[in-house]
Amino acid sequence: MAGLRNTHEELTSAAIDLFLANGYEETTADEIAEAAGVARRTFFRYFRAKEDAVLPDHEGCLARVRELLERNDSGESPFATLTRASHLVLALYAQDPAKAVRRYELMRRVESLREREIMMTGRYQRVFAEYLYRVDTRIGDSDEDDDRLRHDVTAAAMVAAHNHVLRQWIRDGGGGDVHARLDAALDLVEAAMRGWQGENATDQGELLVVVARPGTPVWRLAQSIQSAAGSS
Repeated sequence: MAGLRNTHEELTSAAIDLFLANGYEETTADEIAEAAGVARRTFFRYFRAKEDAVLPDHEGCLARVRELLERNDSGESPFATLTRASHLVLALYAQDPAKAVRRYELMRRVESLREREIMMTGRYQRVFAEYLYRVDTRIGDSDEDDDRLRHDVTAAAMVAAHNHVLRQWIRDGGGGDVHARLDAALDLVEAAMRGWQGENATDQGELLVVVARPGTPVWRLAQSIQSAAGSS
């Protein structure tokens, strides 16, 4: 497996170097393979086209994100689960900061590559929103219109926070703890979402009653209490 990873990384590095030096349109898959010291057929065993050689492995990451969301039964809040999923995506870039910086420079130059990245951002956002909807549906607490909006806004905010942190980290040269930056950004998003749902304390002495189904997760009880307190 180490040999496969090394070949993949060598092809990716060669592709980025050649695209930056000679131009994206001017560089061929044959030239990338030659620079990496492998045969042309080896290149196409790893990548369908030359643009795939410079993009992160989003398909593999999406599969890992979906697996995380589908098997989560830890009792943590959906936001906490999506925070872990966001860190999975960030790790695609953080595992090789130097390559992330070079890739970003290439994206700035090549519009078609930027468009591919934007398309992938939309796919992550849809996966996040669909997960939130599934959670609400599973516990029987979903208002179709209101919750769809809340899910879409929450997913969009989390993806926007991730992308903001990633861009700033790359512009800073890829130094420092980018995962800590993401945690701080998502804390802001979570606080904003709580405010939207109406997180206010009830007046002293006021009685608040929340009715919940047996087996309702603790995070959902807390959310219901926050919502009820805000509307009281």
